Amino acid sequence: MAIWVKLPGYSGLVLLFLFPGLLLEARAGKIRYSVPEETDEGFFVGNIAKDLGLQPQELAERGVRIVSRGRTQLFALNPRSSGSLVTAGRIDREELCAQIEQCLVSFNILVGDKMKLFPVEVEIIDINDNTPQFQLEELEFKMNELTTPGTRIPLPFGQDLDVGINSLQSYQLSSNPHFSLDVQQGADGSQHPEMVLQSPLDREEEAVHHLLLTASDGGNPVHSGTLRIRVQVVDANDNPPAFTQAEYHMSVPENVPLGTRLLTVKATDPDEGANGEVTYSFHNIDQKIAQIFQLDSYTGEISNKEPLDFEEYKIYPMEIQAQDGAGLMSRTKVLIKVLDRNDNAPEVTITSVTTTVPENFPPETIIALINVHDQDSGDNGHTTCSIPGNLPFKLEKLDDNYYRLVTERTLDRELTSRYNITVTATDQGTPTLSTEMHISLQVTDINDNPPAFTQDSYSTCILENNPRGASIFSVTAHDTDSNENARVTYSLVEDIIQGAPLSSYVSINSDTGVLYALRSFDYEQFRDLQLRVTARDSGEPPLSSNVSLSIFLLDQNDNTPQILYPALPSDDSTGMELAPRSAEPGYLVTKVVAVDRDSGQNAWLSYRLLKASEPGLFAVGLHTGEVRTARALLDRDALKQSLVVAVQDHGQPPLSATVTLTVAVADSIPDLLADLGNLETSANPDDSSLTLYLVVAIAVVSCVFLAFVIMLLALRLRRWHTSRLLQASGGGLAGVPASHFVGADGVRAFLQTYSHEVSLTADSRKSHLIFPQPNYGDTLISEDSCEKKDFLSAPQSLLEDKRETFSQVNFL
Repeated sequence: MAIWVKLPGYSGLVLLFLFPGLLLEARAGKIRYSVPEETDEGFFVGNIAKDLGLQPQELAERGVRIVSRGRTQLFALNPRSSGSLVTAGRIDREELCAQIEQCLVSFNILVGDKMKLFPVEVEIIDINDNTPQFQLEELEFKMNELTTPGTRIPLPFGQDLDVGINSLQSYQLSSNPHFSLDVQQGADGSQHPEMVLQSPLDREEEAVHHLLLTASDGGNPVHSGTLRIRVQVVDANDNPPAFTQAEYHMSVPENVPLGTRLLTVKATDPDEGANGEVTYSFHNIDQKIAQIFQLDSYTGEISNKEPLDFEEYKIYPMEIQAQDGAGLMSRTKVLIKVLDRNDNAPEVTITSVTTTVPENFPPETIIALINVHDQDSGDNGHTTCSIPGNLPFKLEKLDDNYYRLVTERTLDRELTSRYNITVTATDQGTPTLSTEMHISLQVTDINDNPPAFTQDSYSTCILENNPRGASIFSVTAHDTDSNENARVTYSLVEDIIQGAPLSSYVSINSDTGVLYALRSFDYEQFRDLQLRVTARDSGEPPLSSNVSLSIFLLDQNDNTPQILYPALPSDDSTGMELAPRSAEPGYLVTKVVAVDRDSGQNAWLSYRLLKASEPGLFAVGLHTGEVRTARALLDRDALKQSLVVAVQDHGQPPLSATVTLTVAVADSIPDLLADLGNLETSANPDDSSLTLYLVVAIAVVSCVFLAFVIMLLALRLRRWHTSRLLQASGGGLAGVPASHFVGADGVRAFLQTYSHEVSLTADSRKSHLIFPQPNYGDTLISEDSCEKKDFLSAPQSLLEDKRETFSQVNFL
């Protein structure tokens, strides 16, 4: 059954992560259970799920678990058995709490999803599993026969590790007429057995007395232990040993070295000889204390053979017995007080829930709950906790030496991705002791940084006429995030350039940011491209940034100069410029005007006179293209002057164009026409003869062609006339002899229509005339020839006409 009790303090520990503004939520009381010691593993302790207000299956779903500090896990949660709390192994109360009356084990239950902490306290109930024991199995001492009745002799204590009713409850002494048992109650409630002499002893009557001391507990069943006592009666001895002090007190620091002489007890005996020799021994001392101290039985010196521990015993009580040679004894108490020294460094305990936190968590996010404990006392046990000041965290002190580690500001993974937080706990002792605990905190990335280009804007220059698909530039953007949040892809912001989409001009590799030209650029078409490149990461949601890129085209010398003046006439004739005969040297005859579509040096034009019919007569301006007379015109200078002017740019390699100028030397146009008429009749006799030959040749060809056409018409008329005659005399052909007809092939060849080809040449006096064989479709076949397979012969008159026609053609 669970009992809620007032929570006076809290000694558990839990580490809280990732919950901003979360406060430690523990109830005003703690859940208390009780369980007997020495139970088997899995023993039912309590229904923790019910006491927490949860269903059994919720223990695992909500991350319910046990957290404790610095102790072996004694309990466990068993969600399968209705959410119960069970023992994790055998529990020994005496090992946990020794002689402490109430043995409590404290731990905490953490509900992970709500980060609520519930303190739990389990009382370990003692069972009677230990028997009272004496340190000695047999006690022997001597008594003088003159010892007076009523003398008290302290007896050793019995020890029982159990507590309460199961601890040692009573002593019994076996029946003896001389001795009885008297049990004294100590200030701390302990029982001190004493043997009291009831009647005088007589050595001659009984020299040795045997007794049995029994110590019993109150358990069920009752356990007991015994001590055999042997009392030897000796002759008279007047003086027992006497200690110089009834109680000895000594204060020593807990860090005293081993083997240090702490104090010396002294007992004196005035007797002489063996009766005056005193020996010392421990009497009624705890077994653990007996293992720590050493007593010299002859000198009474007490030294430590084990380290003293203030945290275990603040005072070590012991009883020293002095006995002389005659067996007379006396006892004294020794109290050794241990002074605390700062020999324990603070203990820092952290229970981790997780080691990662997103970078966007707000300030005051709880990172850890830390407990600091120092086993020393006073200032030696007062502790402070701190962390380095250059970290974005702070410690907030809670009750009962608890500290809460929280964020002081928002974390930024791009600045620091991992924090190694050193928590230092320091006590206030002299010298101070400290303990360091390290917390490793990983800051996880969120997509809070867009890609950043290495420059605010980019510009590049490329030559025109670049090959298609060539790499022209590369942009780079970096993302300070990590993993997918830092994977950058590139794209172009779509735009329209001269009516065409930007994607038809350039493309970009989405992974590398390399730009490629999709076409060959022409400087004369456009001189620059203005682009916007987008870099986008792969986070959720994705972030992006843009940058402008200016691509400037560099001109190449790929255009020849274009001559604007003089322009060629539309009828392909050559223009003519006038130069008066009275022109002086330097007279401007004309000007050649040219342009180049290129720019810069590629468009710088220079002019030069490439060829002239009269060298030295004209000159051309190198940069102006002006054609001027170089000297005065003379009468012997030809009327028509031909000039070839070359225009060249300054590109590499240079390109050029030429124009032919015709300059007529005359004062006016009528004078020019008159001079040209005279020039045509007498200037060049060879040219007149050539023209005459051409005219005669054309006339001869025309006459031949005309005669040919007339002859064809005559032949056509004659054939028509012959066909008419044949039709009129068709009835008389049947009686004509077969020898008067040619074969069918001959008739067919004779009747074939004439086709003519005429080949005339202007430079030859021979003309070639081809007459293919006539092929007439009208073939006359008699009935007899059809039966005898004989062909008819053509009439003799027709053959003669054919020969006549050939002779006429050959004559032509």
